[in-house]
Amino acid sequence: MFKKLLLIISLLGLLSSGTIAFADNHGEMAATEATAADSAPAVEAEAAEEEATLNSGDTAWMIMATVLVIMMVIPGLALFYGGLVRAKNMLSVLMQVFAIFSVMSILWAVAGYSLAFTEGPFNSIIGGFDKAFLFGITPDTLSGSIPEFVFVTFQLTFACITPALIIGAFAERIKFSGVLLFTSLWLFLVYIPICHMVWGGGYLGGKGAMDFAGGTVVHINAGIAGLVGCIVLGKRIGFGKEAMPPHNLVMTMIGAALLWVGWYGFNVGSELAADGTAGLVLVNTQLCAAAAVLGWIFLEWLARGKPTMLGGASGAVAGLVAITPACAFVGPMGAIILGLIAGVVCYWAVTSLKAKLGYDDSADVFGVHGVGGIVGAIGAGILASEGFGGGGYGEGVTMASQTWVQAEGVLITVVWSGIISYILFKIVGGLVGGLRVTSDDEREGLDSTSHGESAYHL
Repeated sequence: MFKKLLLIISLLGLLSSGTIAFADNHGEMAATEATAADSAPAVEAEAAEEEATLNSGDTAWMIMATVLVIMMVIPGLALFYGGLVRAKNMLSVLMQVFAIFSVMSILWAVAGYSLAFTEGPFNSIIGGFDKAFLFGITPDTLSGSIPEFVFVTFQLTFACITPALIIGAFAERIKFSGVLLFTSLWLFLVYIPICHMVWGGGYLGGKGAMDFAGGTVVHINAGIAGLVGCIVLGKRIGFGKEAMPPHNLVMTMIGAALLWVGWYGFNVGSELAADGTAGLVLVNTQLCAAAAVLGWIFLEWLARGKPTMLGGASGAVAGLVAITPACAFVGPMGAIILGLIAGVVCYWAVTSLKAKLGYDDSADVFGVHGVGGIVGAIGAGILASEGFGGGGYGEGVTMASQTWVQAEGVLITVVWSGIISYILFKIVGGLVGGLRVTSDDEREGLDSTSHGESAYHL
């Protein structure tokens, strides 16, 4: 176990050191102070009125965006992961994703939303309980131009998909009870603090970190937790000695396609409006994903002689992950550059890096989501430059200073998720009598031993 801990610490140090290395003009003054004083109340009243006005177009789009993200989780992610495991574990993966989606939904309504998006006594890190049990929210309560209930549900989908992403790293060998307990605790101790720090008025948002739709909050967060989990649980029986190919690449391709389509809800929906920025996010998401597919499969073609469907699907997800934090800040050509880089770097991570370090990440959660999220978060700071066609920086902000803020966000997420996830795995393992199923159950498959079912009856 000491060796496992050393490996985790060394991996976190490697990521941290690599991360560090990456590391409007004002309008004219009013003619007189009196005129400014007279006009200020009217301007404030107008702004308040605009803020309190429901926009039916924005609301309709956000309901649709929420549904699209739900589609990403079930069935998109479930099928993507399910196709990657062996046939005897297909239903176990589907069940884990389905159950996580349900449990996180309830926990989000009970306290998660309030802790993520209200102010609290430790506001730099986490919010308070003012809206626990969704207290005080009514059908007429607004969040910007949309009903707050819609915003609550949209953010709920992010809180559901992030823990669900983690389970792909240690699929085929973990107890179902361990999955449910770990992800429930992880939601409150890892996801919600990072979410609040970035989006809820906490430390990283105050520093000006660029994370439009979840590079740190979702992908780096889940990728690091997945890496820690697969190291703590250990390798699957026969890993490196027996062939463990994906049992159904058709399902994996369908899952990847559903993820790609649903990602427009994920990214474009994060604008919380149907406007010009939403259009920019739309085109950037498409171009980055497409470029990453090409970057991955052409490198695979050169390295291994054949481009594969698995490579194409993995490249698409890598590109979608990378553009997530950057999608509203870079231009279309910057999105293409980012996609090509993500495809190449993530291919290297799931082949060379994984083989060199020897960890058993069943669905390459760390290589695609963790590494892809880091590429996207750092890339956002660089490619937002007007020189690359991006939207530029705020007053007094340079490429170097913004990239340093991005690096700080990556580092905090890596360390926070890595350390707390490790502690949670150890605690949960003690509570459920060990995280892993027995050797006999693992050999037989989790579908029958954990759930009494079989995906296929031949």
